[in-house]
Amino acid sequence: MQTTHFWNKLNLRREKVGFLALLLFLVANSANSQGLFGLTSTSGSDDKFISYGFFLAAHTNTYRLKYTDEFVRASDPASPNVRGIFPQYNPGFSLGFIGMMRFHDQVQLLFTPKIGFYEFRTEVQYFPTDFTSDLGNTPEEPVTPVADVNTIINEATMIELPLLLKYRSQRFNNTRMYFLGGASYQFRTKSQDEANLEDLVTTGQDYSIELGMGFEIYFRFFKFAPEIRFSHGLNNIYQAENTNPDIRDAISSIKRKSVTLYLNFQ
Repeated sequence: MQTTHFWNKLNLRREKVGFLALLLFLVANSANSQGLFGLTSTSGSDDKFISYGFFLAAHTNTYRLKYTDEFVRASDPASPNVRGIFPQYNPGFSLGFIGMMRFHDQVQLLFTPKIGFYEFRTEVQYFPTDFTSDLGNTPEEPVTPVADVNTIINEATMIELPLLLKYRSQRFNNTRMYFLGGASYQFRTKSQDEANLEDLVTTGQDYSIELGMGFEIYFRFFKFAPEIRFSHGLNNIYQAENTNPDIRDAISSIKRKSVTLYLNFQ
């Protein structure tokens, strides 16, 4: 068997390799002399005490659900027909504005009001109905019962008011990395009377902890900052008294959780 050598592969593709090497050299030379994305941005937004921007965001969200002690009790459990309740991750999107207050070149205070569109899906599995012997199955051909499944969908439009502290690295050419954290107050636009008609009922107000990281890319006239942020709800938003009786006694608390990708323009 013949052996294929690495240098022979390079020789067969010498035109592509040469073009790639030339392109990398030009990019590296441009980055060293003029910044990563052309001429170094001279935008004065970093020097302003107050500056503004906007963002688009895509998120995935779910409920953090906790069972009651009565539900997991072996003898005489609550909601005896329910096998399990499983929140699902679901996509959504949001948009909003950015207001920034500069305390230092590397420290900023951010207020980022936004409107978010959420869909929370919860899968409820019930114990299967009993199979009788008149189904025509012999002991050699057992049938595995399939659990009944009901999917509960809670849609919500949320107004969110995060207040965040942002710490940035020193600028290197046209880029910076940053970390941010803070808290957010959020409320649902749907009335509680409308929410009470759903199978799984939650309250409309919540507080959350926000933690994230990203990096700023300076262009000639604006900054672009992709960012990932994690949000954990603090309040127990579960409202048992109006929830479907089949699952009401199986749940002790529900909290919101989401992971969001932000595309910030400043």
